[in-house]
Amino acid sequence: MPEPAQEAQTCLVTIDVVPDGDRMNVRVCGELDHGGLQLERGLTEALDSSASGIDLDLSAIGFCDCSGLNLLLGLRRKALDDGKTITISASGPSVDRLLELTGARELFARPGADHDGSTEPNAAGDGLKAPEAVDQELRKEVAELRRAMQTRPAIDLARGILMASFSLSPEVAWTVLVTASQNTNTKLHVLAQDLVGTVQGTPLPEEVQQQLAAAVTQARAAVPLA
Repeated sequence: MPEPAQEAQTCLVTIDVVPDGDRMNVRVCGELDHGGLQLERGLTEALDSSASGIDLDLSAIGFCDCSGLNLLLGLRRKALDDGKTITISASGPSVDRLLELTGARELFARPGADHDGSTEPNAAGDGLKAPEAVDQELRKEVAELRRAMQTRPAIDLARGILMASFSLSPEVAWTVLVTASQNTNTKLHVLAQDLVGTVQGTPLPEEVQQQLAAAVTQARAAVPLA
């Protein structure tokens, strides 16, 4: 009887929360995707327990998709509503790719941080951003969130097509999609929509087909299939 209960608690993500003054340092390990209900609950509790917000260490995240980004954006919106902030203090390749592809990295930078990572106080001397800067960030966040939500179905479908076509794992299919996007200088959601279109008989451009094939070969070599 204890064995099934133990198996039911198995989770693909874990968090470690350490108080640091008025903030919480949170290290997340595992996968950041649509199965993050437990993670969302844990991050929300950490945010609620902090006075000014949380600093995320995502360097141990092995896989992150658009739903994972949506989770982070939703958490950030809640933090802003509470007068707090969410920063990403460290991140691994999978998170880096998604933040750069969506342009969302600066949304999780420390308030007042310049390009060197140092913090300069504003005219009031309190280190907080001016209201107009916060408003601009909120507008950008809403735009990014809408775009992520609109493009996620196509991206998830495209990943499924790659998985079925080449017998790839979800992680390898995601790597192939991102690599082909970068090598063809095509936005991720555009490439995903083109892939979905092939199901209805619309062929991919030859260059894209070649880059996808090369990306599959490269990903398989890096992560051999069982």
